Amino acid sequence: MTAPHSLLVTGTIGIDTVETPSARAERVLGGSAAYFAAAASRLAPVRLVGVVGDDFPADHRRRLEGLGPVDLLGLETRVGAKTFAWGGKYLLNMNERETLFTELGVVADAPPRVPAAFADSGLVFLGNTHPAVQAGLLDQVPNRTLAVADTMDLWINVAHDELVHLLSKVDGIVLNDSEAAHLTGERNAISAGRRILGYGPKFAVVKKGEHGAVLVHRDGVAVVPAFPAEEDMVVDPTGAGDTFAGGFMAHLARTGRTDLEALQTALSWGTVMASFTIGAFSLDGVAKATAADLEARYRLFARHARV
Repeated sequence: MTAPHSLLVTGTIGIDTVETPSARAERVLGGSAAYFAAAASRLAPVRLVGVVGDDFPADHRRRLEGLGPVDLLGLETRVGAKTFAWGGKYLLNMNERETLFTELGVVADAPPRVPAAFADSGLVFLGNTHPAVQAGLLDQVPNRTLAVADTMDLWINVAHDELVHLLSKVDGIVLNDSEAAHLTGERNAISAGRRILGYGPKFAVVKKGEHGAVLVHRDGVAVVPAFPAEEDMVVDPTGAGDTFAGGFMAHLARTGRTDLEALQTALSWGTVMASFTIGAFSLDGVAKATAADLEARYRLFARHARV
């Protein structure tokens, strides 16, 4: 049987070094699955599948363990291997960044396996990696009720056919407007979303940065604005997209609904989670927000967005 409301995430667990115009954070916890779990666990339990090396700091492991309802049964530690590491530098406007280094480590090896205990997961989010790896992980959760994937320009360039195959297997895709345009040749987000639906998904979420996000669904279109953040609210944008996905998927998991109305509300929760993430380095912004903080900001955003 499938556990219909259980939420599984696959993606990277990493060690980040981040520079901004005003500060620097050295070797902090990062990675797509870590950010996703930090956000999603505020609303619903999460099952995490990922891999680290035996150099993964004990403090980072304790941080993952302390997130709340995050099941780490699927977190594999490989002896003699190095944990994925990334370094980035944000420019003055914080919308642009330079990658200083990428150390693939375990990410360059075979992907982790989905534990048998997780195979009944109902909702699956495939964090950004090679689409063939995403498809292989998805095949290990055969009875899921909803599968959503993330992607990036790199895979559109070097693994286009594999990405198209993945799109035929998932229910939804999350990508930004430049990626959507790159994939489809359509500059308009709604037109690009409709073209993506032709590959097979039921919906596409096209993120437009400070202009919000567009949901293109077989049953209609929904738009939410970005959270109205002042410049001094932005400390570190790293992981904002992953926490957006975490809030989005966790709302669906806790309600058990995936209709157009539920997806629109999920967009708002994703936006709220991302607004906390950008306020601190690493996972601190979303992980340290209280339940009251989250509810208050959601109500504020709902009034702003008229959700």
